[in-house]
Amino acid sequence: MNQRQKPFSPSCERNRGPILNILSAYLPDHKRLLEVGSGTGQHAVYFAPKFPDLTWVTSDRMENHEGIKAWIEEAGLSNIEGPLSFNLGEDSFPAANIDIVYTANTFHIMPWEMVQELISLSGANLEKDSVFIVYGPFTYDGEFTSPSNEEFHQLLRQRASHQGIRDFKNVNKMFENAGFQLQEDFAMPANNQTLIFKKIR
Repeated sequence: MNQRQKPFSPSCERNRGPILNILSAYLPDHKRLLEVGSGTGQHAVYFAPKFPDLTWVTSDRMENHEGIKAWIEEAGLSNIEGPLSFNLGEDSFPAANIDIVYTANTFHIMPWEMVQELISLSGANLEKDSVFIVYGPFTYDGEFTSPSNEEFHQLLRQRASHQGIRDFKNVNKMFENAGFQLQEDFAMPANNQTLIFKKIR
């Protein structure tokens, strides 16, 4: 796959700066990060060189691996691994010694059962004091944070019945059941949030 054929996500370019501001407060304390749903690979090659002491492990469904590899190979960074196969509902937790999980714009795409599976697997495989960072849109007590998010939710539901913006209360409850506790809920540009959860047991 040559440079012209690399997949490209405009949203990755737009949101990477604000997300980096959040990651900078958490990643330096950790050594091995698993990115769930690496997508195009753009986030990995942008964030990894900012944290040279951290190993950034990419993962996704197999159909996205070629594009992720193209970005990684072009970047030539020594602290990126993968992509690993991680198809929720089929694959086990794909990497060992992970102390931080990061995922962006996945919870509203995956079926709710897969969101639950990801949180449950993370709880079972991460040690105490590990961190889970999730970026994307959420509702609060069933209320959308903006009219555009409500429109987006409707578009998602029309595209696939299993997709849709998740409610914070349900997500937080799943994390609590898996041994995590919410640390921060940051409002982000474009009506998104970054949620930081810490494994407390």
